[in-house]
Formats: sequence, structure tokens, C-alpha cells
Amino acid sequence: MHRFDFSEMRGAIPSDISDLVSHIREIGAMDRIRETRYRREFSKVQEIAKLKSVKYSNEIEGIATSDERLADIVLRNGAPRNHSETEIAGYRDALAAIHEDPSSFDLDERTVLGLHRTMMSHTTQKGGLYKTRDNVIVSVSDGRREVVFEPVPASETPDAMRQLFLAYQEARDEGMEPLLMIPCVILDFLSIHPFPDGNGRTSRLLTMLLLYNSGFDVCRYVSMDEHIALTRDEYYRALAQSSDGWYENQWTYVPFVRYFLRTLLECYIDLDTRFAVVNDRRMKKSERVEAMLENSLVPVSKRQICVALPDVSPRTVESVLSRLQSDGKVEKIGSYRDARYRWVGPKDMG
Repeated sequence: MHRFDFSEMRGAIPSDISDLVSHIREIGAMDRIRETRYRREFSKVQEIAKLKSVKYSNEIEGIATSDERLADIVLRNGAPRNHSETEIAGYRDALAAIHEDPSSFDLDERTVLGLHRTMMSHTTQKGGLYKTRDNVIVSVSDGRREVVFEPVPASETPDAMRQLFLAYQEARDEGMEPLLMIPCVILDFLSIHPFPDGNGRTSRLLTMLLLYNSGFDVCRYVSMDEHIALTRDEYYRALAQSSDGWYENQWTYVPFVRYFLRTLLECYIDLDTRFAVVNDRRMKKSERVEAMLENSLVPVSKRQICVALPDVSPRTVESVLSRLQSDGKVEKIGSYRDARYRWVGPKDMG
């Protein structure tokens, strides 16, 4: 039987994980200041993030509909027309409940069962009940199925969930760093796999809830689900590495914690870049690229610049980056698709 113990993340942790926590806290503090100053702009991106969260969290599980129907269901509360859309509508409702008042939820049995019940409320499946049959996590390649992981047996699931809730409450009350605690909780939840269906989507709802209640609300404005979908192979690889030996108490949280923090930091960087030039719309396009690099708190990629400045062509972005590197104002970190750009020139104090 698994021992629910987050002590690995309470002691000496790898330096890169410690750095990720520091970066996230630094950029998160700045975004809270921006949120107060730019309420209108934050409200605009919130609707987009909600739409993308519903879209990508379901697409990860192979549940999809057209973008037009998705917008009708999520933004206009449209009624579902088929099985996939019933799943999407349920996720919409569960997400809305978290957004409306996250502080009214705690990580306990009532919350987890309630979110799952809401998520399944438009389907023919009965939600809010733990599995009654053992389940396995299977991968399919070239038509061949392979068991990737055997979760907790159905007979042990209720007790395992209670142990998880108690471990979380104990770690929270002892002041454990939430950015380290949350991915531990999510890994344990997915390793238990308490429901017949919907475990992955429930885990992403719980991730959002735990982040909100720990003071990290970036998922309200940037879809973490989209970032997971874009790095799906890394996500499943980190889960597999951390869950290996989980039941026998010979596991490590490190791979999944590292993935979780990198993904969360990407969300914060995306949000940061969108507001780095919020007051500079009258600037030339090249000047806006330069201003965004100068004002960003952490290194950014070309993709993030293009997303933040959609009316600026990739060619213009590349030209500005090349010029700034030649001028010694920007430093390139990494290469090819993983390249980031960091401002190293003097800051404009005007």
C-alpha cells in the first residue's frame, strides 16, 4: 500500500526546481500588480482562457467538437447535441463553479466527488462515485495495447483518497510550499485513479482549484490545459517516471514536479508578455517588440513574442531580435525551437 508522504519535496530539492519556484513567485507578484492596474485587459483574456481550458482539457482525452460549437457551449451556455458535447458541457459547469468562488472548496471528499458529479452531469454516466472495478492505464501503439500503470485497486480506493486528503491537510497546515505540494497531490490523485472515467480532467480542475486557493490565479487568464496539450508527450513521460514504483513506495515526485513548474512558469511568461507593452499601442511595431523584451521579467521565446503581438509578423520579430543581439541589448539562450531571449541592455527609466 502506498505511503502518502510529501517529505521528498520538503527537504533538499534540485536547484533547478528551487529556481523555478523563485521565478514563478517573482513574476506572479508582478502580475498581481498588473491585475490591479489593468482590470479591463485582464477581463478580456479571461474569457479566452476559459474557452481554451475547456477545449484542451477535453481534447487531451480525445473529446472534441468544432470551435463554433465549443464557443456556443462555453460562452453562451448552449445545450449539448451529442456525447462529446455532454462531456464538454459538464466540464464547463465544473470550471465555472471553481472560477466563481474557489475559496468555497477545499481538497476533501465532498469537493472531489462533487466536481466529478458536475463534470458528468450531462452524460448518461453517474458521476461522483468511486470506481467499483479495478482499472488500468493503457497506451496504444500500432494497434497494440500495453498496460502503462496499474492504479490502486477499487477496494482500496476510498481509503487511499482519505489518506491523500489527510496528507494534503497536514502539509498545508505545516506551511509546505504550495508550488511543491500541489503537483505531489495531483500525481497521487492520478496514481489512485479513483473514478471509472474522467480522472485526467478532474485532476486538471483540482490543479486549478489548488493554485487559486494558494494565491496563484494565472490559470484564470492563461490556459494551463493548452500548455499541457502542446507538451502532451512530456506530460505523460513525467507522469510515468514519477509513478514508477509508486504503489511499492519506491517512487520520486521530481520528474512530475519539474514538469508542472515548467508548465506553470510558461503560463506566467505568456501572461507577462501580453502586458509588457499594454500602454504602448502607438509605438512602431519594431519598438513594441523591443519594449516587450525590455519589460519582460524572464527570458521569452519568439513564439511568445508573436502570440503577445499578433499584428507583428514573425519576420519583423526575427529582424528586431537579430538587431538587438548585434547591439548587445539582448542575449540569446539556447538554440532552435527552445531559444529564449533575455534583455541585458540598459533599462529605459523614462
